[in-house]
Amino acid sequence: MSLRSLISLSLRPLLFALMLMHFSASATAQQVAGLEYRIGPEDVLHISVWKEDDLDRKVLVRPDGGVSFPLVGDIQVSGRTPLEVQDEIRSRLARYVPDAEVTVAVDKISGYTIFILGEVNKPGQFTLGRYVDVVQALTLAGGTTPYASERNMRILRRKDGREVTYGFDFRDIKRGRNLKQNIILQSGDVVVVP
Repeated sequence: MSLRSLISLSLRPLLFALMLMHFSASATAQQVAGLEYRIGPEDVLHISVWKEDDLDRKVLVRPDGGVSFPLVGDIQVSGRTPLEVQDEIRSRLARYVPDAEVTVAVDKISGYTIFILGEVNKPGQFTLGRYVDVVQALTLAGGTTPYASERNMRILRRKDGREVTYGFDFRDIKRGRNLKQNIILQSGDVVVVP
């Protein structure tokens, strides 16, 4: 192998990372504006009611998406924002604690997990503390291998109990075209790189 080929191969990951950062920044900024965190299974919530020491707890979101809290009982929290959960707890507590000041905070994020498989350098499961788009996910997986079909990538998502598939043409993204396909991934999404 010539020196030129060796240099080209060693610079490829660096150039790939720089290109990904450039193209993903604008699409992500537009999509994340107004995007609120949705609670997921295995997240840890800190729920507290002001001046009620017995109603101050950290709770783990169960795999079924629910939590239990005193005087409230079981409540479904997965897929909801902390503010939505806070309002429901306040409503359920109203007959026991009038005008309750309820706070729901996400203490530990564990429920945002994506999967990347196929022709990437580091396929696997990624549990993250922030939302990422497709290009950022590919960066987490170490980029594509030389054998990847950049034109035929797919994002698999469960929506309303059925599988939905989104196409992704990475060649277009690298050329600065069709950037709207660089969607924000949701927990449970699978990025397939053939």
